Amino acid sequence: MTQNSPRKYNIAVIGCGKMGSALIHGWVNADLINRAEILDPNEIDDSLTSHPDLFHVKLMESISFDDLDAVILAVKPQIMEGVCAELKKYVSLETAIISIAAGKKSTYFLENISLDSYVIRCMPNTPAAIGKGANVLYASNTLPAHHKDMAERLFNAVGHAHWVEDESLMDAVTALSGSGPAYVFYMMEAMTQAGINCGLSEELATALARQTVIGASSLAEVESDTPASILRQNVTSPNGTTQAAIDVLMNGELQDVMTRTLKAAQARSIELSD
Repeated sequence: MTQNSPRKYNIAVIGCGKMGSALIHGWVNADLINRAEILDPNEIDDSLTSHPDLFHVKLMESISFDDLDAVILAVKPQIMEGVCAELKKYVSLETAIISIAAGKKSTYFLENISLDSYVIRCMPNTPAAIGKGANVLYASNTLPAHHKDMAERLFNAVGHAHWVEDESLMDAVTALSGSGPAYVFYMMEAMTQAGINCGLSEELATALARQTVIGASSLAEVESDTPASILRQNVTSPNGTTQAAIDVLMNGELQDVMTRTLKAAQARSIELSD
């Protein structure tokens, strides 16, 4: 690595489900990985096993821990205790522990791995796979600057990284952005079915709903300084067709449903911390 070359990292990713795979793909595309060892007892996608810098292992003892910069914990919260019990046998105290598990507080990892570990909590979302993730991070004030810089680089590389200073906010973050892509996809499903109900073919309704969501999202990205309320108003001509639709959407029911949706996800995130 030349003096001006960007730093690449040696990492271990434990768990290669949808989110773990999305992050790995994103980091590889951003050219941030020197070596990544992927621990998963199941077979993983060919796009990962064929990459020269990625290595699939099925046992914790097979990971080369000596020069790791970070261990990313991407397993389900329900099996985290067993993973931590195994991990504590091998991981160095200088290696950052980055958890993307919903609900598991930083104190959980300190207690189950080591009180001297450097722990970073992150709540990413699946658009990280294409560099469009909304990623929120939390760490205590004792986190070394080089670990914070690494976390920022990793998660800015797959979208946008935001820090919160109050760890309790991570439950609301999980509800909004962590689970949020599912809400958008469900809205796409609902728009498709509504189009069919209005007489469109399934094929056309599907294509129009999908492209409408893609186009609106892209416009929101390009006009990132414009509030969503203004973007909405820009589409809405007084007494036009959009106004008729918006009058139905803004009767209070959708806001109530969305608030209850997020509060349900937030409550589940809190439950997972117990």
